[in-house]
Parts: sequence; C-alpha cells; structure tokens
Amino acid sequence: MLNEVERWLSTRSWSGTDRPLHRILAAKRATGQSVSVVLPALNEEETVGDIVAVIRHDLVQQVPLVDEIVVVDSGSTDRTSEVAAAAGARVVHRDDILPRIPAVPGKGEVLWRSLLVTSGDIVCFIDADLKEFSSDFVSGIVGPLLTDPGVALVKGMYDRPLAGAAGQGGRVTELMARPLLNMHWPQLAGFVQPLGGEYAARRSLLEQLPFPVGYGVELGMLIDSLHLVGLDALAQVDVGVRKHRHQDGQALGRMSAAIYRTAQLRLARGHLIRPSLTQFERGEDGFEPRTYSVDTEERPPMAEIAEYAARKVA
Repeated sequence: MLNEVERWLSTRSWSGTDRPLHRILAAKRATGQSVSVVLPALNEEETVGDIVAVIRHDLVQQVPLVDEIVVVDSGSTDRTSEVAAAAGARVVHRDDILPRIPAVPGKGEVLWRSLLVTSGDIVCFIDADLKEFSSDFVSGIVGPLLTDPGVALVKGMYDRPLAGAAGQGGRVTELMARPLLNMHWPQLAGFVQPLGGEYAARRSLLEQLPFPVGYGVELGMLIDSLHLVGLDALAQVDVGVRKHRHQDGQALGRMSAAIYRTAQLRLARGHLIRPSLTQFERGEDGFEPRTYSVDTEERPPMAEIAEYAARKVA
C-alpha cells in the first residue's frame, strides 16, 4: 500500500461514533448548509418505506439534520412510489425530470437527474433495498461534510454479510473493483466499499462530475473525484452492517462488465470494441446464450445542463 494511502487511512477514515449527533447539528447551524437525502428506487416497495420513515423520524422530526427526502422512482411496476410517499418522502419520477433528454435505464441516470430536483448543499445517496436500516448511515456519512470544509465526498464502509457469513457480500467489489483500483488507481486502494451505494458529497463537486448511467456510477464518481479534488478531499466512515437483497451471479456479471467499461473509459478514454456481454442459462435444450448490452453512455456534468444553470440563477 502506498505511504500516501496509509496516511490517508489514519486521517480520513473514521467511525460513525467519532462525530456525535449534537456536534454535527451544531456544525450545520453554524455553516447554514442544507442536506438532501436521495433514494434511487426501482421496485423496492418492501423496504423503501421503512428507510424513509426512519430517516424522517430520526433526522427530520427528532433533530433537524435532513432538509428533504426525495425518492426518485426509475419506472417501478410495484407500489414503490405510494409506499415512499406514505412514509413521508417527496416522490419524483425519473421520466419527469429533464424530459427533453430521454431517460435510459440505470442507477447512474437516476442519481444524475436527482441533482435537478433537490436543493441541498450536501446530497446523500442511500440505496432503497436496505434492511434493518439505521439513520446512523445518513448522519455518519454526512457528518464529516458538515464539520470539515476540506472534505468533499464521503463513502460509507460496513460489513456486508451474505447468507449469514460476515464479510462475504460485495462480490463485485472483491473480484472486479478492488483489483482495478489497486492496479490503476492505487491512491483509492484504502476504500473499504468503493462500490457502496451509501455516500454523500457536496453539490459543488457532484455538479462537476460526469455520471455513467448504469452500475459504473460509483466507481466513476470515485475516480473522477480523485482527479478533480484530490485524495485528501475524500473520506470514509464506518457505519456498521449493511443488509440488503443480494443479486444472482448473472446480474453480478452484468454489473462487473459495466464497471470494467467505466474503468476502461477512464484509462484510455477509448471505447469498447464489443459493448456487450454474453452469459449462459440452462434451458430445455441445454445451455442457451443470453446477450446483454453494456452501459456505454455517460451523462455530462450537471453544471453543463442549461436547465440546471437557469435554476441556480433563479
């Protein structure tokens, strides 16, 4: 590990208990910064309501840390929108945001568009499939941004149990993302959960970043932030245990392909020769190929979008 990374781990890697809530609230009052929480959601009716309710109860009603909770529904066919709204979130549908640019499927697409429908100086992203959710996730990763002006982006770090075994989740992280980062961006080797969906950043940083439309968004954001603001502006906070719905191996393969493509683009600013991935499923007549396209599109920095610039002027 680089000496720079060892130093970073000792100065920019914290526990959620390092900043008590009263200290975070005092910093928020002193700086006047506002906080938006965004949940990208697709068919998450079983979990999204509980997450919204916990954040609203703990960090809106009990203490004034969060100024708005926004669920961006990316085309759910279940009751995600109704459940989220009933729990107290403002629900916005992906296709209603910036309609002049047709939306494409993908998590990164939703996160990018969320910048247009939120107002917080700090934007905190939380995945909508978490179980046994604690509001410490939000306060933990928002805390450093409110108390330290030198921090621009904070990733959550946590244990990810799989089938009851501690530390066995995050398979794409261990098999794809971590090797890529260690080999090509060793300054980022200290991040425990580089692909984790729980993180917060200053709007002033997010609006300058391109957003891969799919699963590569977290890796792309981390790499681009490193180049834009430097390692010392990045941090991570231990928020405990993350429990969520795990995807099957083929879905993880498609995720890995998108992440590799994101890394490749940043290494050479080139293009995949064949932006697709073929996987196999056993059918009645043996193994049958299934070919999926790999996300190859990225959205430009939001600061370059006319509607966003007009909103800031207004």
